[in-house]
Amino acid sequence: MPASRTTSQKRAAVIKALAHPSRLLIAEALLQGERCVCDLQELVGADMSTVSKHLSLMRSAGVLACEKRGLNIYYRLACVCFADFLQCVDQMTPARPRRKSCC
Repeated sequence: MPASRTTSQKRAAVIKALAHPSRLLIAEALLQGERCVCDLQELVGADMSTVSKHLSLMRSAGVLACEKRGLNIYYRLACVCFADFLQCVDQMTPARPRRKSCC
C-alpha cells in the first residue's frame, strides 16, 4: 500500500537533506559521535556559511539535532537508523558498472 502524500513529502525531505556529498560526509562523521560545527567545517572544507546552510537543512529535515555549549554548537545524528540506511544504499551500489539493460 502506498504511503500518504504527507508521508511521502516527509520522506522526500529527509532524502533531500542527505542528497549532497558534503551532507553525507557530515552525517557519516556524526556516526562516531557529536561534533562541534568548527570540526564539521574543517571536515567539509567549505566556508562557515556553506556548512551552516547544510546543517540547517539537515536539522529542518530531522536528520540532526544540536546543542549550544558556550560559544560552540555541537551536532549529533537525530536518526538512529542512519548506519542501517547506508548499509542498504551500499548494497544497491554495484561494485562495478552494470551493462545497460531494460531491467
